[in-house]
Amino acid sequence: MPGSATQTITTTFSPTSASRRFEILIADELTLMREGLSALCNSIAGYVVVSQVGTANAALAEIQRLQPDVALLDWNLADLAATEVIRRVRDLGLRTRCAVFSQRKDKKTVLEALRTGACGFLLKTSTYDQMAEALTQFVNGGIYVSPQIEVMSLFGEPGSRNQVDDPIETLSSREYQVFTLLVEGIRAKEIAARLQLSPKTVDTYRSSLMRKLDIHDVAGLVKFAIKRDLADLKAS
Repeated sequence: MPGSATQTITTTFSPTSASRRFEILIADELTLMREGLSALCNSIAGYVVVSQVGTANAALAEIQRLQPDVALLDWNLADLAATEVIRRVRDLGLRTRCAVFSQRKDKKTVLEALRTGACGFLLKTSTYDQMAEALTQFVNGGIYVSPQIEVMSLFGEPGSRNQVDDPIETLSSREYQVFTLLVEGIRAKEIAARLQLSPKTVDTYRSSLMRKLDIHDVAGLVKFAIKRDLADLKAS
């Protein structure tokens, strides 16, 4: 089938006017999602998509090569976690601002993206106007979170009982990453590759998160995730 998850599509933009147009990179495994999002962004005055890629590693290579103003990264890129792409862009000191888009809108996932350094979190149900507003915020140094996500509830009341009693809040950033991949059915070896960790380190995180959640097998983790609306068990 044309446009597999590993396909990379790169386009080059040559300015045809003196006006500044902000450059965007889009990374998503699904060809139709990439092309649809690209068409949407290109229809917004002042923006142009300079590259579409289907993998995280391709996204990182293109960000280094082109240094676009904004990179829109699907949360569920299979070869490398979106958060790892964001960390590398930050560590390399590149000017590109990275934002995440996803179907997921649970508090922990959104916070994970923002704490890693994402400049925004967009839902795949976002409208044209919301995308335009998001891009405006990104290129002006701001942060944008889809309005369907209750921003104030992300941080909660300091020291609130709900925060203290919620076992998912006890997981570290790495533990939560491992947790989300485990419940998607990803094996430890692949998790290690995506997060750039050793398999032994992944096993350590798995044992630690299971202990914190008082769950003792992956099936139990999946049930917990489904109950808490933390599971993303189908392609996004």
